[in-house]
Amino acid sequence: MIGVNLHNVQLMPTAAILGTNGYAGQETLDRLLAHPELELIALGSDSLAGEPASALDVRLNGSLPPFVSNAEALAAGAEVAFWCLGHEQAAALEPSADTVVVDLSGAHRLRDTALYQEWYGFEHPGSLGGWCYALPELYPPTGPLIANPGCYATAALLALGPLAGAIEPEGVVVDAKSGVSGAGRELKPSSHAGFVLDNLSPYRVGTHQHAPEIAQALGFPVAFVPHLLPVRRGLLATCYVRGQGLRELLEEAYAGSAVVRVLPEGVAPELARVQGTDAAELALFDDRATGTTVIVCALDNLGKGAAGQAVQNANLAFGLDATAGLRLAGVPV
Repeated sequence: MIGVNLHNVQLMPTAAILGTNGYAGQETLDRLLAHPELELIALGSDSLAGEPASALDVRLNGSLPPFVSNAEALAAGAEVAFWCLGHEQAAALEPSADTVVVDLSGAHRLRDTALYQEWYGFEHPGSLGGWCYALPELYPPTGPLIANPGCYATAALLALGPLAGAIEPEGVVVDAKSGVSGAGRELKPSSHAGFVLDNLSPYRVGTHQHAPEIAQALGFPVAFVPHLLPVRRGLLATCYVRGQGLRELLEEAYAGSAVVRVLPEGVAPELARVQGTDAAELALFDDRATGTTVIVCALDNLGKGAAGQAVQNANLAFGLDATAGLRLAGVPV
């Protein structure tokens, strides 16, 4: 367990969720309901404060605590807090002492606060010195304040992270596509059915906030273009690189992973196999005409790209089974 006062931690660590009413918050709640070793004691939501848990979803019964404000959830004394809030809102919070915090927003992903105005549109009010950026398979958490990676960054880094020292850094392209739930639950013109259905469009080309996150982890920038898919959930990133011996590096990096699968040669990742799960699929192909290597990663933007990864990071911080509470089993059609 990382950096938390052990005498305050009970046999079953307690958990709180801030922003439970959003997609990432509800997905985090779903995993905690199935978690054998975390006890949920606070559901935070400013819009649902005072309401029973069933106000979020009628499938939730009276065994859960009622909603409280996010401030009350933050002060509930939980050993781990999942911050499922907007970037600027999360940046303004002060972590509680002796608490593992997993921040699912982008508020603590970048090491340089000066970058936040350019990429996120607000001046960062706090310090980033105590936060660690944690993608479990590549960069496991090193402290109790954990910045959970973005969904696109997760896919790009799973594909490219193990290869960063073996590929030509110039000219790397990441072409990525995500379902509409990646934009969050809040209604906006680009998430209307009339815009999304029967449509495919790039967005925030050259300005997406996950671009500096990817560059920070790899050590060099990439050409990153995100697109909106007309599906609810799922993300697929296709990465174009040049290098040698790359399949062996990928297979070695994930040989012991229960979450990330490197597929056999000739087998392509599919959204359908990862939707609703916390798994990720990787495949590597060689384009003989150009000498380009193509690495494809598929994952669920709300699973491995958000809530599943957050719970995985919390598990590692407490020394628990990394896959506890995750959705990894089964072969649904």
